[in-house]
Amino acid sequence: MRRKTRNFRLGNTGVGSDHPVTIQSMCNTPTADADATLAQIRELATAGCDIIRVSVDTPQDIEALRDIIPASPIPVVADIQFASGMAVKALDAGCAAIRINPGIVRDKLLLQPIAAKLRETDAVVRVGVNAGSLPPHEIQRRMNAGMNHDEAITDALCDAALSQCQELEKLSVYNIKVALKCSSVPVSISACRRFAAMTDYPLHLGLTEAGTPRRGILKSTAALSALLTDGIGDTIRISLTASPLAEIDAARQILEACGIRETMPEIVSCPTCGRTEIDLIKLATLVENIVDDFKAKGEMPNLRKIAVMGCPVNGPGEARDADIGISGSRNGQLVIFRQGKVICTAQYDEAINFFIGELSR
Repeated sequence: MRRKTRNFRLGNTGVGSDHPVTIQSMCNTPTADADATLAQIRELATAGCDIIRVSVDTPQDIEALRDIIPASPIPVVADIQFASGMAVKALDAGCAAIRINPGIVRDKLLLQPIAAKLRETDAVVRVGVNAGSLPPHEIQRRMNAGMNHDEAITDALCDAALSQCQELEKLSVYNIKVALKCSSVPVSISACRRFAAMTDYPLHLGLTEAGTPRRGILKSTAALSALLTDGIGDTIRISLTASPLAEIDAARQILEACGIRETMPEIVSCPTCGRTEIDLIKLATLVENIVDDFKAKGEMPNLRKIAVMGCPVNGPGEARDADIGISGSRNGQLVIFRQGKVICTAQYDEAINFFIGELSR
């Protein structure tokens, strides 16, 4: 069951439990370079990004936003860090949302002009707390009171976010979403579960400093799948030390694996074993690439499942529920089947061409 939250619009995108879980990323181009930033935004939007965040630190960034926002195909969020005064200017430039960090924007007086502009523009504010920006004495104080390190960070994350949310509501700002981020999987899960039980704010999920794709995707999957299958999470970002495009692909696959988004088609493949007489890894990768090409052209037929199997034992037999499948056989041949019924047995190249033709039907 999806956790019930408040709902609002972030630009033309719905946020909250009445809307689909959306994918977010962040540009790694200099925001002041409007052309480069727009080019990356368009590329990310084509890949499946729903919301994009850009860093805003300088007057040059603000000027660029005036060109970026009208041309962006997806809502733009301004990431505000040390220069809190940039929040008002970013909203004036037309940003659909801003992100502020309670660990940095701590002075309540600084929130007043930001809140006034949020009310005026009906924009969204993301209260984004990072464990690394929490005051060290707050962690130590909790540990002195008997909490272990992870418990102290969880408690401090939730308190920092809740405190700033309450201050914003005192200033009549209600379009609030919250992110509680750290690099620890257990802390991320416990903090989000705790905060979700306390409030109705939509939650943005993700690990910060997750690492390179090899480690970062594994850590992010461990944390986000636990929360998403609990019904917690309204927007997500898979933060990676990589191209933002890798973040979109990883986020999409996590949502599909958790059943949050329907996979069309789902591609399944068996592990290798001693019966395998073909290069199954090569074949599975080829099928994924073929399907990606069809999707990129908007020509993907309405298939629920495609199976790539190593031998006839696991082919038409165990994968009989696949709409179409391809499996290895003897003498370098491949077998093509539909719903467990063999429709073609041929040598590799001929079988691949037949398989592509079947996908084109």
